[in-house]
Amino acid sequence: MASNDLQSPTSEMVLLTPNTENPPSIVAVVTKDKDAKREGSAESDSSRVVMKKQLGLLEGVAIILGIIFGSGIFVSPKGVLQEVDAVGTSLVIWVLCGLLSMVGALCYAELGTAIPKSGGDYAYIFEAYGSLPAFLYLWDAMMIFVPTTNAIMGLTFASYVLQPFFADGCEIPKLALQLLAAVTICFLTYLNCYYMKITTKMQNVIMFTKIAALVLIIIVGLAWMLMGHTENFDKPFENTETDPGKLSVAFYSGIFSYAGWNYLNFMTEELRDPYRNLPRAIYISLPLVTGIYVLANMAYLAVLSAPEMIASNAIAVTFGNKIMGNFALIIPIMVAISAFGGLSVHIMTSSRMCFVGARNGHMPAVLSHISVKSYTPLPSLAFLCLLSIVMLLVSDVYVLITYASIVESFFIMLSVSAVLYFRYKRPNMERPIKVSLWIPAVFVIVCAFLVVVPVYVAPFEVAMGLLITLIGIPFYYVGIVWKNKPTWVQHAIDSVTFTCQKLFLSAKEEKQD
Repeated sequence: MASNDLQSPTSEMVLLTPNTENPPSIVAVVTKDKDAKREGSAESDSSRVVMKKQLGLLEGVAIILGIIFGSGIFVSPKGVLQEVDAVGTSLVIWVLCGLLSMVGALCYAELGTAIPKSGGDYAYIFEAYGSLPAFLYLWDAMMIFVPTTNAIMGLTFASYVLQPFFADGCEIPKLALQLLAAVTICFLTYLNCYYMKITTKMQNVIMFTKIAALVLIIIVGLAWMLMGHTENFDKPFENTETDPGKLSVAFYSGIFSYAGWNYLNFMTEELRDPYRNLPRAIYISLPLVTGIYVLANMAYLAVLSAPEMIASNAIAVTFGNKIMGNFALIIPIMVAISAFGGLSVHIMTSSRMCFVGARNGHMPAVLSHISVKSYTPLPSLAFLCLLSIVMLLVSDVYVLITYASIVESFFIMLSVSAVLYFRYKRPNMERPIKVSLWIPAVFVIVCAFLVVVPVYVAPFEVAMGLLITLIGIPFYYVGIVWKNKPTWVQHAIDSVTFTCQKLFLSAKEEKQD
């Protein structure tokens, strides 16, 4: 910067000197000077230690679909049906959940373009409500939700890969599942650390593979119905459950299946032209997801009876075995690919939330560092990889994610309420996208209902989720509020930071001037 500042006055002095004999030379000097500055600026941007804008519209769509189309739609879409006891009602709930997800996604389009920062919900809660609520969300996500989700996705992938090597009825050894899941998590973390372009291209391919698998299921199901097999849809609303508690749990199951539409907001700073690509990716993904989810469930229900669906632990596999004959082997392969792709996307996006939290001082400073070679948040990726492997060893990992999911729903409600908060507190805030006020209002009301009802239906799970979150408060005051730590403590922290910097070849993010 200093050398550029010294050169600029010289350039101006030369240009101000009259040269009536050869005016074109002045134009040439001006052009050359501007080109040199532009090239110098571009070179400076490419060499700065920051995460690069490598994601376009296709990659954005692949991230959203990669998270939503995990393995859930293939494995366990029975949660809605077993609560409402009626085929027609379950399909209505799937449609309503899709519409609610679209409403929420519109709110995130406004938030993501008004606050173009990575970190998603954490960034919006921090901006609207301050440090403590944002830290508690980060605490819940980093300590429980993210690593347990990674562990479960890894175990799902391992289960479908290993199952063909074991006879029917033979249980896969738990150690084998854990080892393959750990290897998969480590491998995908390595790819995300050093080969970002390869990772995004792989996710694009996997996205089309997932859509192809679901379209295959839909076509087979519709063909089965056209052949006259519509007996499962006779009296579709008969024996519908009317208990508000059960209906809300069914709605909760549906919403959970659509979870992931907000994950692209975790990587806003890495999107090219985020003001256009972020909302476009959301607008493309959510209607597509809703349509595919409803049609896939229709296909399942056309082939499988309600009792068969509820009894199955892997509905797509049961579907394939019943109707696809020798081609049934395609389904578990597709499920494994979906779980693999979903895990890769989750590892990539969640690490950005950890990175932004550390950048704001809510996590150890080293987690805000970036690899000087690959320009990825390598320390954050390695940290979450370690936590995920630890979660593989926890026997009650599925119970932990149940506790954390209820709390996460509350924080999503808090994030969307930030739209209303900013409209009141910052009316002149720049908003490239501005949704009607009824959209966030409806979403917040529905989310509030979904947060309150589990208190009545599952009070113990709610209490445990609340307890896990509140445990973060002492860590907040000791780690963040307490500034004057003893010298030996600060030296120990600095020593760990320097060691990690050398180990990961990472440095602090360089801000643009």
